[in-house]
Amino acid sequence: MKKFLLSIIPVILIIVNGSAQNNLPHRMTADEQLKMPAYLQSRLSSSAVVPPSSPVRTMAEWEELQGLLIGWKQFSSMLTEIVREAKKECMVYIVTNNRISVYNTLNNAGIDTLTNITFVDIPFNSVWSRDYGPWSAYTNDVDSLLTIDWIYNRPRPDDDQVPVTIAGLINTPLYQTTSSPYDLIHTGGNFMCDGFGTGFSSNLIVNENPNHTIAEIDTIMKKFMGIDRYIKMQVLPYDAIHHIDMHMKLLNEETLLMGQYPQGVADGPQIEANLLYVTSNFNSVFGTPYKIIRIPMPADNGAYPNTTGDYLTYTNSSFINNTVIVPTYNIPQDTTALRIYREALPGYTIVGINSNASIGSLGALHCITKDIGTNDPLLISHQQLSDTYDSVNPYTVTAFIKHRSGIQNATIYYRTDTLMPYSSAPMSPVSGQNDYFSGLIPAQPAGSHVYYYIHAEANSGKQQVRPMPAPAAYFLFNVLGTTGMNEVASSVTAEPAFPNPASAITCIPLHVSQTQHIDITLSDITGKQVKNIFEGTIYQGQQFKFFDASELAKGAYILIIRSDSDVLTQKIMVR
Repeated sequence: MKKFLLSIIPVILIIVNGSAQNNLPHRMTADEQLKMPAYLQSRLSSSAVVPPSSPVRTMAEWEELQGLLIGWKQFSSMLTEIVREAKKECMVYIVTNNRISVYNTLNNAGIDTLTNITFVDIPFNSVWSRDYGPWSAYTNDVDSLLTIDWIYNRPRPDDDQVPVTIAGLINTPLYQTTSSPYDLIHTGGNFMCDGFGTGFSSNLIVNENPNHTIAEIDTIMKKFMGIDRYIKMQVLPYDAIHHIDMHMKLLNEETLLMGQYPQGVADGPQIEANLLYVTSNFNSVFGTPYKIIRIPMPADNGAYPNTTGDYLTYTNSSFINNTVIVPTYNIPQDTTALRIYREALPGYTIVGINSNASIGSLGALHCITKDIGTNDPLLISHQQLSDTYDSVNPYTVTAFIKHRSGIQNATIYYRTDTLMPYSSAPMSPVSGQNDYFSGLIPAQPAGSHVYYYIHAEANSGKQQVRPMPAPAAYFLFNVLGTTGMNEVASSVTAEPAFPNPASAITCIPLHVSQTQHIDITLSDITGKQVKNIFEGTIYQGQQFKFFDASELAKGAYILIIRSDSDVLTQKIMVR
């Protein structure tokens, strides 16, 4: 067994200066491509591996962490700033062959190395800890913490052994997908999950496992990680590594942060097609449509990845308990990106970290950090209440709350003025629904903004809140003013449809402030309807509807969008 030199202090894991190979890129080198077949053969275990015997749940990134894995092979300025922020939230484990160098770098930056930092000396190959790092899963939702390890999709043997070391260090059972029929090649930047059995990846997972059918891949992910709904999307043309964290991020169980390019630019068309595929075929774990927040994919000095630009992205961020670190690039769009995060995650500490050093290597902050879950989770899941016109009846707040010792009590804290203290309301177990609790926020007058959060205490004394930074953070819903028959406020806006002129699949971007019935049609210039594009219920948030212009004769058309409150029109040219 390997010996470790440890400095024991609670929660973040950094991997530093490991093997003779230096500064390996995110993508596979030409030499590695030649080595990969032999490496994969060597990585297969000669003994059978078995999945966990109990049902497992892979944690979501916004859950409580005991550690963060970081590779310190390159980009020391970025890693220094990650440590500065992360050690405020949890322990920093630094795995290194050159402890003195790292120690001096951190001390020279004014970072206390005696608190919340642990050094561990092991070899490793590269900085990309997201891709090769361990995955945290729990038996029976919240019981025992397990470490899950895939075959890394790079021939980097020292990297591939890091999860083994970490499992030993934090004393968790280790389950590896290294033997048939459970052999699976995967990479962390191409996977994210909602904490309740839904996983997302690009089709890279399929392409890199040609010896398995899609059904077999799904079975492995189900048995080892509890993923019972595995959503796979088309790879992007200009993202050379095909990792979804370069253009999307889950912010909570029902919200997707999606990168957005200018119309028709770079990977924009495929991102929009993938997004439409997801929203058209899948709902959130709550059974409702995903909420979509868009964030710009900025140009690199005017160039995009389809020409000569680096793949600048703001979705490549990392949750570290109450803090979210976001890549920035010293460009004007940084301000917009940070504002979007702060509005989407009120109360979280949002910190921008300059990522120009790494982005040319096809990665930013998420790519060089890996989260490690707490060994004592108190899980709270709640679907934020929607805006309402009801100012008469109380508002029911329901949450899934679970701890291995059981729940002692649960409470809703609410207020309508951020300058006033919170009031409280008890939550009680829901009859016939294990681990669900509900409570009532009293009715509030029209025009109220209702801020609230959930607090729970386990029988063991463990306490947790959701959102995690509460009371600074909160859920929010609005009590809207009632309207008369002739006073319905406009609740739908439409950006220009694109491409225009149109010749094939054409996108209609909509912004919907409240769920309602919408009718979208296309008429010729005489007013005659030629196509019924959509008729039905459309949900709150940003939505996209599409039609195929190749079915139409060339000429001018009028796009008509009828909602409960308004009629919008646009001119469309078909060529």
